[in-house]
Amino acid sequence: MFCFQCEQTAKCGGCTGAAGVCGKKEDTAALQDKLTGSLIGLARATDGNEHLISASSTAVIVEGLFATLTNVNFDNAALEKLLERVVEEKRKMVPDCFACASPCGKNNDYDMQKLWAADEDIRSLKSLILFGIRGVAAYAYHAAVLGFHDKTVEDFFYKALIAIGMDDYGMEDLLPIVLEVGEVNLKCMAMLDKANTETFGHPQPTEVSLTVEKGPFIVITGHDLYDLKRLLEQTEGKGINIYTHGEMLPAHAYPELKKYPHLKGNFGTAWQNQQKEFAELPAPILFTTNCLMPPKGSYADRVFTTEVVGYPGMRHIGEDKDFTPVIEKALELGGFGENKAFPGINGGKTVMTGFARNTVMSVAGTVIDAVKAGAIRHFFLVGGCDGARPGRNYYTEFVKQTPADTVVLTLACGKYRFNDLDLGAIGGLPRLLDIGQCNDAYSAIQIAVALAEAFGCGVNELPLSMVLSWYEQKAVCILLTLLHLGIKNIRLGPTLPAFLSSNVLHFLVEKYGIAPITTPEEDLKAILGA
Repeated sequence: MFCFQCEQTAKCGGCTGAAGVCGKKEDTAALQDKLTGSLIGLARATDGNEHLISASSTAVIVEGLFATLTNVNFDNAALEKLLERVVEEKRKMVPDCFACASPCGKNNDYDMQKLWAADEDIRSLKSLILFGIRGVAAYAYHAAVLGFHDKTVEDFFYKALIAIGMDDYGMEDLLPIVLEVGEVNLKCMAMLDKANTETFGHPQPTEVSLTVEKGPFIVITGHDLYDLKRLLEQTEGKGINIYTHGEMLPAHAYPELKKYPHLKGNFGTAWQNQQKEFAELPAPILFTTNCLMPPKGSYADRVFTTEVVGYPGMRHIGEDKDFTPVIEKALELGGFGENKAFPGINGGKTVMTGFARNTVMSVAGTVIDAVKAGAIRHFFLVGGCDGARPGRNYYTEFVKQTPADTVVLTLACGKYRFNDLDLGAIGGLPRLLDIGQCNDAYSAIQIAVALAEAFGCGVNELPLSMVLSWYEQKAVCILLTLLHLGIKNIRLGPTLPAFLSSNVLHFLVEKYGIAPITTPEEDLKAILGA
């Protein structure tokens, strides 16, 4: 196998051999490559003919891309079924090709080994496209669950996949498509933001308990808010409490979810700690999207998956979304006999969430006045993916050391490094504002744009610095969106992507000022000039 799509890839170069750092086995990696090559073949089959594209062909492309994102699907049987669906879609799209004695090559599957063995600059740019659209596909999938679609976004998947399979594309052909991934992802995040807010209401600032109350409960993790809603509906009145985990934490801020009194709080921290945190948990865990680590035997019988998530031997909840097996397991296990506090990594007993664009913009006047009066000197966006590689304590220390006249915006699971810190307040607003999930980078962008308009300057002229952590492919598409918007001087860590060749990295440094993180002290001094 060869895989270097995540931040923790072996030796910062690429996972090879029998298994990846994430736990993905060699045969599973081969199936994911085969699935990706088959998706490229399906896109090729359209041959630029838009009328050949159907809702079902787009759905399988979105699901296939999502399933190959890091820590989503380790189940070979599920991947085989997706492959079968891709073949069937191609058969429906170009039926004559399957009986043709002289194949034209327009719809043949792509051998991913050609990509991994390509010139390093071509491989780098094609990897940026592939990993970027895997992230976009995750967001498009969540929006589609709520009935929202965008033709521009969906059509781009075909264009991007075809480009990956083009052996004669050079850097001048691929670079514009790389930046187009960022442009399309902005549309996709806007669509998902609209889907979430129209379905569940605009997030409101909410204090979330980190204590699990006695009695039966279920932990739900991932990103899919609609799965949470259905679980809340099915557990209502059954004496079972629901606790979020990981990227599901921001769900507590949505009015149509927080209205359920048995949505009690948040359990645990970021995804990479689940093998430790779930080990003795007397409750089932429901995985709705990515960030599934291979379950240990001590809790494997309590793990349930749904949507595109899969792991061999785990009970999967299908499209009917009947969570009865999860509910029965919760009642069987019974939960804790007394209230149990599970503080954050810094000892906090509660966390705040819900400071999305609607909330922050509603007090924009106060924020602007505070900046003009000198009460707020600088804004930091510190967020992104968390992970287990040493060095991520940088983000905790960075936030701790931010001066009292600065504001820290955060989002995604990287916030678990510091979201239980009490940083105080400025002008009645907490200094630490949790905007939400990784896709809520859209909210952060809208906040930045609104502030820039208010001050009559560009976003790059704002007293705003972005210090981001990355792990998987949704971080890649968000970074490309920021670059598409022309945002410069982003600090990225804990390591730079292994799939960036020296020439591509040089381009990003020269054009956008991307830099690796150093130490909190040095970076704060460089940013604040003191």
